[in-house]
Amino acid sequence: MLLFPVWVSVFLGLLVGFLPLLGTEPLGGSKPTTDPPQPSSCDSNCSHLTLKLEFSSKVVEDEYIIGFIGYFSAKARSLYISSALRNIGDHLLEWRIVPRENPASDFPSDFELVHIRQASPGNLLMLEDHPYIKRVTPQRKVFRLLKYVSSAEPTAPCNASTKAQKWQSWQSSRPFRRTSLSLGSGFWHATGRHSSRRLLRAIPRHVAQILQADVLWQMGHTGAGVKVAVFDTGLSEKHPHFKNVKERTNWTNEKTLDDGLGHGTFVAGVIASMRECQGFAPDSELHIFRVFTNNQVSYTSWFLDAFNYAILKKIDVLNLSIGGPDFMDHPFVDKVWELTANKVIMVSAIGNDGPLYGTLNNPADQMDVIGVGGIDFEDNIARFSSRGMTTWELPGGYGRVKPDIVTYGSGVRGSGMKEGCRSLSGTSVASPVVAGAVTLLASTVLNRELVNPASMKQALIASARRLPGVNMFEQGHGKLDLIRAYQILNSYRPQASLSPSYIDLTECPYMWPYCSQPIYYGGMPTIVNVTILNGMGVTGRILEKPIWQPYLTQNGDHIDVALSYSPVLWPWAGYLAVSISVAKKAAAWEGIAQGHIMVTVASPAENDSEVGGELLSTVKLPIKVKIVPTPPRSKRVLWDQYHNLRYPPGYFPRDNLRMKNDPLDWNGDHIHTNFRDMYQHLRSMGYFVEVLGAPFTCFDASQYGTLLMVDSEEEYFPEEITKLRRDIDNGLSLIIFSDWYNTSVMRKVKFYDENTRQWWMPDTGGANVPALNDLLTVWGMAFSDGLYEGDFTLADHDMYYASGCSIARFPEDGIVIAKNLKDQGLEVLKQETAVVEGVPILGLYQTPSDGGGRIALYGDSNCIDDSHRQKDCFWLLDSLLQYTSYSMTPPSLSHSHNRVAAPAGNDRPLPQRLEGNHLYRYSKVLEAHLGDPKPRPLPACPHLSWAKPQPVNETAPSNLWKHQKLLSIDLDKVALPNCEGVPAPGPTFISRGERRLGHPWRYHAWPLQPGGGSDHPRLCLPGSDGGPVFFRGPTHQGEEQAQAQETPSEEAHVPAAAVHRGEEPHRLRAPALAPALLPGLGRRAAPERRASALKRGPDGRAALDPRLNEEPLGVEQCCPTTSTYPHLGPDVPVWDLLYISL
Repeated sequence: MLLFPVWVSVFLGLLVGFLPLLGTEPLGGSKPTTDPPQPSSCDSNCSHLTLKLEFSSKVVEDEYIIGFIGYFSAKARSLYISSALRNIGDHLLEWRIVPRENPASDFPSDFELVHIRQASPGNLLMLEDHPYIKRVTPQRKVFRLLKYVSSAEPTAPCNASTKAQKWQSWQSSRPFRRTSLSLGSGFWHATGRHSSRRLLRAIPRHVAQILQADVLWQMGHTGAGVKVAVFDTGLSEKHPHFKNVKERTNWTNEKTLDDGLGHGTFVAGVIASMRECQGFAPDSELHIFRVFTNNQVSYTSWFLDAFNYAILKKIDVLNLSIGGPDFMDHPFVDKVWELTANKVIMVSAIGNDGPLYGTLNNPADQMDVIGVGGIDFEDNIARFSSRGMTTWELPGGYGRVKPDIVTYGSGVRGSGMKEGCRSLSGTSVASPVVAGAVTLLASTVLNRELVNPASMKQALIASARRLPGVNMFEQGHGKLDLIRAYQILNSYRPQASLSPSYIDLTECPYMWPYCSQPIYYGGMPTIVNVTILNGMGVTGRILEKPIWQPYLTQNGDHIDVALSYSPVLWPWAGYLAVSISVAKKAAAWEGIAQGHIMVTVASPAENDSEVGGELLSTVKLPIKVKIVPTPPRSKRVLWDQYHNLRYPPGYFPRDNLRMKNDPLDWNGDHIHTNFRDMYQHLRSMGYFVEVLGAPFTCFDASQYGTLLMVDSEEEYFPEEITKLRRDIDNGLSLIIFSDWYNTSVMRKVKFYDENTRQWWMPDTGGANVPALNDLLTVWGMAFSDGLYEGDFTLADHDMYYASGCSIARFPEDGIVIAKNLKDQGLEVLKQETAVVEGVPILGLYQTPSDGGGRIALYGDSNCIDDSHRQKDCFWLLDSLLQYTSYSMTPPSLSHSHNRVAAPAGNDRPLPQRLEGNHLYRYSKVLEAHLGDPKPRPLPACPHLSWAKPQPVNETAPSNLWKHQKLLSIDLDKVALPNCEGVPAPGPTFISRGERRLGHPWRYHAWPLQPGGGSDHPRLCLPGSDGGPVFFRGPTHQGEEQAQAQETPSEEAHVPAAAVHRGEEPHRLRAPALAPALLPGLGRRAAPERRASALKRGPDGRAALDPRLNEEPLGVEQCCPTTSTYPHLGPDVPVWDLLYISL
């Protein structure tokens, strides 16, 4: 997936100027080339290519995107901007509208690109005071680096074109990236295959076939009538793989529509290639949006214009193999919401930053977007695939489940840039797999009004097959199952559903991390963030209030539940936050408690003539938790989440300055994201870890042994400092893992290049050391602004100090440990190296008050952080917790050869805050004032309103998870039936014309069973698994003469049936004909002969006509032809079908 740091709008840096020169080429319906491409060959030992895309972005100097509250003409937009600038009163401002010559320029727009020279932040804020101006944001320029890496695992045969490809690369001086989600069968659907056996792939199968798209192709579904947009690098006009490219548009400043890089061609091929490496929907209407230049550059404004044009063109499906961490890039996020509100189904790659957690990319992490992760062909989660949870909700809440689904993204074959096929990996490869599947699925639905972003996501996640041994933040709802999704969509009724559809805190590993720690009385509430999907309409609401119903027979009254939810569900989705706590009466109880929450969603009835008519849908959310007695104080650790800041929105630099390819601290700093391994380790050691998402004034310190503060960037309220001192005097202990802070280095690393925009200066270092020092000053402790790195040994453990600080001051009666380290600050500032002896890095201190707590300081957090950890120090954390919780000083840390005298530090000033920093913009503590920022008023502590229980005397199932069903669908009934025990021929039959190579046609008849839950008839053949049968309605006698005058179109043919015998699928194809009338009529029969066959059955009555009623009919509803097959007897109704591929 083409990922860029804030997709088109990514932050960081400044670049001057751009010349928009855009063009469009309407292709109507371009015909495929008749000459097949020459097959490409490759050596059998050729390696699989992993495509790695890195993104960096720069703010374009003096260029701003001015967003409006609606769509206006160019003249109106100019007048509004002129009026707003006049109101500022600064007549010295020089400004001009930057022309945008592209296909959207002839239509009204909701933004304008303006060059304003030397505008101050105050000027920009005053611009937003205009009643028609919604927001002013900087224009951003995005750079992408494409490079191919030879994977260790070969993919045979690669069949890639041997012709030289034009792959240009650009290396940013500041490598902030938005990674692309594209990194350069028999048992395919089995999710529990033995990992010790490897599948031998002598003959490669295309991903569309592996996912059984050919089943739907043989039923007549090929994506026809569905408009799919590919936002990428373009497509060559005469590429032999595509037959229905409706339009190519160019949104860049280059005068070409062709793909000079190959990524866009590959993505389009996975979706819609018609030959060689076949795509899912070869007959879909391809709309190619070229949004990246051959130099791999794009702009925010290019994407916004292209998105507007996609809305105007009524695009159905949009693949966006791009993304980045900035979910607060408002113009982009708002436009994605607008796209999906206009029924555009957006499919986006989840990111290539795995296996680290907390690395989800936007827009795939949005509720209204289908976020796609990657797996390999052995159904293992791809290492590169980003993991959840979402971090929008931190620190006060908890993230949502993402990705939504996973599918093949490793070693996938797609179209080469000019011809042939190639294999690539990445979630930007998995994304078009799902986009192609969605396009194909949409073409199978007879009532297209039912298809929308919510209903499609509901079908995908309800039909997905769960992978064993994988948690929901890695696989979402499971692996894409195309056929099951098809079955659901064709039985779908508009409704609401939930993701996840149940809460089971006992189910491991799927419900990790919830299942990793039981709940207990007095603990912080466990928060589960559930997404509400509303397939009934783009807007909706929760009717009245959700209802909590505990099961009395299963101890449901032992838990309390608080609920908060979206006031409005838009677009297509909202949230339901469920907070679960243990009731006081269960403080010493252990067991399982269960209940459920009932939610009713209401949406306006779009087609209801009644004023105020609404559609209603009620869903149930089962809850199951394990309760244990409250653990002792010494075993309870409280993680400080409130004082961790991250990108977005501010520029918070990485903690390890050696990691130049990942400059931002953007993973959330949560125990379930980049501190996941640390959390797992603490749980394995018997500790109970809770998360504090509020100020220090909001927790009862008497319940916890240790407060754990790691990599803190936030400031502290004065009241917090006072309370923490009192808590420690009363027995609470404190462990702090700090990081570097040096104002000279911060100035040096701003954007890592020539850019000098002050507002992208780092707002803190790796940690906010001046704020930590304010917290610690009462005990005579402080960190320095020294910046150190190096390897050393401590207590027989190999350690690495990665961009940490030193201890500047510490009490004399404390324990201080020092090591020899490199002066990394000197290296950064002067490119010189020096070793400093005796750098104090670790301090232990017992406070003097009776019953007082203990304090431990360490100057580097990288050894417990998953992001860039080189050597872990979990053993050290264990030792520190032994000290703080039990007052046991580890002998390995107290030995005299490790200890040094406590540094007084009075001769060296402590680090000061960077002058002119803008931390107040992103801080929950500071607010702007004339002069230095001041603390805000202390906020009130979060208060949960517990739902009033409405107990029910029900018994819940022991296992809550079944296939995630929608209300109108029972997959047990929709699934292909088992034909064992089919009775002897009955009153209704189905006939089949069969022809094998070299043999004449033979005719057979078998009983046709009535339909199941969906009222579709079933076709059961001896020795088969059966299959649902779909028919067009037969012609009524009164319409016979009129229809005899017409010739049905070839495109009208629809699916008749799908039959599975063993593992090999067999397809019945439409149209429905009378084989007794046309012996020998094969697949290549002339259309006119087919048409004539459609008009009359064996008895002279009209037969099935594909132009009629599109609803599937049950047996009792049909008007079948009659037949005189000797072995059936006279006048027996028969459904006649031709064409079976055996």
